[in-house]
Amino acid sequence: MHKQFERFDMAAPPVRTKWYLRPLTILISLPDLLRHKVLLKKTGTDGLKPPYILLCNHNAFFDFKVATKAIWPSRANYVVAIDGFIGREKLLRDVGCICKRKFTNDITLIRQLQRTVKNGDIVVLYPEARYSLCGTTAVLPESLGKFCKLLKVPVVSLICHGHHANSPFWNLHDRGVKPTEAEMKLLFTPEELQSASTDEINRKIVDVFQYDDFRWLKDRGIHITYKKRAEGLHKVLYQCPSCGTEYRMASEDDTLFCKACGKKWVLSELCELKAEEGETEFSHIPDWYEWERENVKREVEAGTYSSGELVVTVKSLPNAKRFITLGEGTLLHDMNGFRVSGTDVDGDFFEMVKPVSSLYSCHIEYEYLGKYGDCVDLNTLEDTWYIYPRGEDFSVTKMALATEELYFAHRRAIGKPCKPGLA
Repeated sequence: MHKQFERFDMAAPPVRTKWYLRPLTILISLPDLLRHKVLLKKTGTDGLKPPYILLCNHNAFFDFKVATKAIWPSRANYVVAIDGFIGREKLLRDVGCICKRKFTNDITLIRQLQRTVKNGDIVVLYPEARYSLCGTTAVLPESLGKFCKLLKVPVVSLICHGHHANSPFWNLHDRGVKPTEAEMKLLFTPEELQSASTDEINRKIVDVFQYDDFRWLKDRGIHITYKKRAEGLHKVLYQCPSCGTEYRMASEDDTLFCKACGKKWVLSELCELKAEEGETEFSHIPDWYEWERENVKREVEAGTYSSGELVVTVKSLPNAKRFITLGEGTLLHDMNGFRVSGTDVDGDFFEMVKPVSSLYSCHIEYEYLGKYGDCVDLNTLEDTWYIYPRGEDFSVTKMALATEELYFAHRRAIGKPCKPGLA
């Protein structure tokens, strides 16, 4: 049944932003730009004209609005995940968006971006490929350097600060952070690209992509007065550092707590954690997150990592019209990678297997669309599956961390370790 649905046309050539939509993009962006008093600094970009590559960090939808301001009035093609096209494919195409299924090797996309450059427009990429989970840099693909050399146009970065603190992935409520900051910086001219090695290009990109939104918030002395500022944080901080129990963390208002041992931490207006009683194991949210990563890494190194077999509901997104419920099944994420299988509504078997070597990271969602719960999405070039586990004994955050650590371990095992910040 599920194989017969119309597929999104990934090969359709990119559309240059329609002239009548160009002013609309800046008009839609302006209210938020003004409300957050965005401070945009440009370095080395005097006289810069399209075509060029703009590499942006990714923390919130607001990123797109700041990018619009940064490049105005030039045209651009934006690489956007397929779920962004749902119900508005024509509009997004006409604005200049190009569809991508996350964490797939898509040669067609490369050809489309070559056409963007040939048209004299800007290629806008978010190479982290998903919102940061805790306001720090996500791993970048090692192919970036090679991609930049292939296009032979200037490479520019746009790094925004304050977007995660304002609207974190785990609770999207806008907290009114202002001013936010962004720096647009020329990294390479075409001549510099030609003489630089891919390693040198990657190293410079990784360096410029180092950011920490919560440290930035504290350094600027910006206070978050939103009363429910800790709600949802347990989605990221799923393991208690006091008793070590996983999947029993919860949050309410400004408090994070463990349902297993009862310990509580209060999140201050500067977004620092403090234990109500006893030791504050981690005051800085990213430090707690990295502690969880180290624990996952130890499981991977011991060969014991497994999510266990989880009962799931699988929804397919073959095109941009709507999600289609494939059916019920099971998900297993372990030392071999992901395996999802089940039976669709017609009684036919479905399966997707993603070995460790095929995924350097994965995309997850918390309480997707406010009604489906947490999920992990896995992609082929033709389909995207949103996979929703049931129950409480899992964390999609842990699956995301494990995907990366399994990939890093695989690379080390074959004598090709990843370089810092890259996969």
